[in-house]
Amino acid sequence: MNGIRTYHNLSKLVTRLRDDLNDADFVLLYAYNRTGKTRLSMEFKDAGKRKHKTKNPTGTPDTLYFNAFTEDLFVWENDLEGDSVRRLQLNEKSSFFNAMTELTLDETIAQYLSRYADFEFDFTYKEVQQDKDTISKPDFVSFRKGDETNIKVSRGEQNIFIWCVFMAICERMLDGHQSYQGKKYLYIDDPISSLDDNNAISVACDLAKLLRRAATRKDGNGAPTPIKVIFSSHHALFFNVMCNEIGGRVQGEAKVTHKRYFLHRPDGDGTYTLQATHDTPFFHHVATLAELQRAADPAKGKLYTFHFNALRSVMEKTASFFGHPSMAFCLKALDNEEDRALFNRALNLLSHGAYAINEPTEMGEDNKELFRRILREFISRFEFALPGVIPTQPVSVPEEAPAQ
Repeated sequence: MNGIRTYHNLSKLVTRLRDDLNDADFVLLYAYNRTGKTRLSMEFKDAGKRKHKTKNPTGTPDTLYFNAFTEDLFVWENDLEGDSVRRLQLNEKSSFFNAMTELTLDETIAQYLSRYADFEFDFTYKEVQQDKDTISKPDFVSFRKGDETNIKVSRGEQNIFIWCVFMAICERMLDGHQSYQGKKYLYIDDPISSLDDNNAISVACDLAKLLRRAATRKDGNGAPTPIKVIFSSHHALFFNVMCNEIGGRVQGEAKVTHKRYFLHRPDGDGTYTLQATHDTPFFHHVATLAELQRAADPAKGKLYTFHFNALRSVMEKTASFFGHPSMAFCLKALDNEEDRALFNRALNLLSHGAYAINEPTEMGEDNKELFRRILREFISRFEFALPGVIPTQPVSVPEEAPAQ
């Protein structure tokens, strides 16, 4: 696919992605937060369970998915009354947990968890009525470390544990467990939202290994029975590692194929665009600049506090590309020493603390003016060629006096 393709609703975009998986093992999507990745994953899942005379006459779901809805099935409970049994409560109404008793996941979850964390866990089960049957389902999970039991884990540790549960379930699906017969696709959206870089690399490598296994899966007779995969993320490092791990040839393994896209929602409405990025693996950093330039347009754009985070991130990665440890390298390219000091203070202050929360809080006018100056100078000094999601000529921004 060359250039940019436009899709006027999620249904048409899903059709495109499912068509892609007819001749590729993976589709990798990079997209910003609030692009609609979670909605896209749900539309893909829903499309796979709609009844169709020839493709799916029984309406059997064909997709195992992980997204924000999956994480919401787990809710932390502090036991305010007893202050003793602190636990992660599982939603018993969800079919996601139906087969967990017979899947015997504990050992597999523990193997994954030991790679990323230093605590252990225990499931507690209960009997629940489902239709006319009584089945055993996990009720909650408690955590321990050493001699300490019922410990409180952090939100990041909680997310890591949930991810390990999903990875263990994927293992059983690839083993051909009867609970997952009929599943043809894995859709994984932003698996870990709050990882440090070391864990991001570790989780991405483990995931890529599992997905390679999915793409090259065979049945007991040696016939190919692949599980096709869509992976989407806004996490630049995670996405890059996935691209490298999926795109490389592994000795002794069958070759896998993938398509890689930048997913964009240019006007914030129901229209989506896909741009292939196979020849430019770091395209998403440049695409971020394009998005920032669009937001900085005084006539049509709207700047939010989190845009300072995005700009700082691109500047840090640009410095790293040139072999320098910090964004100070980018600021040194400016001619005016006063501007260098001002921009450094602004980027350090406005990309931390309350400003670092990714919420749609609009900037004040002074900060908008300052942001436009920093962005304009950065793009000009490093001569970025911005992608076709916006006009290639820089947005005309009038000169402003430094914010006081």
